[in-house]
This record gives sequence, C-alpha cells and structure tokens, in this order.
Amino acid sequence: MTGAFGDRVRATREAKGLSQENLAERAGLHWTYIGQVERGQRNLSLHNILKIAGGLGVDAGELVRGLRVAE
Repeated sequence: MTGAFGDRVRATREAKGLSQENLAERAGLHWTYIGQVERGQRNLSLHNILKIAGGLGVDAGELVRGLRVAE
C-alpha cells in the first residue's frame, strides 16, 4: 500500500506544480520525509496522511480511496 500511496502523493504534487520542498513546507514535514513517502519507504500515521493531504489541498480520502493492504 505504501508504494501506491506514494505514487498518488507524487502524481498529485506534480499536477499541482509543487516541489517536494514546497509540499513539505506546506504540510509541516521535512522534505526528506516526503521523498521517502513517495518512494514507499515510510509507513504513515493518520496524522501525517492528513498533513500531506492538507499540504496538497486535497481531501485525505482522495489519497487513500481504494488502496489495499498487501497480504
């Protein structure tokens, strides 16, 4: 799931013309954390999902809708 979520974050960020640094500033997170999220290297808390969604200006549901946990 983390890879698919990261892909959605990256696609949304790029569609909005934001750099990782811009998104990180808007979300109140470090830019290296955003990079790790986009590469699927982080398991996120709900708190940070909400911060990223806020930084992107989207509803968090848009980022997680339809994602499945790998078994």
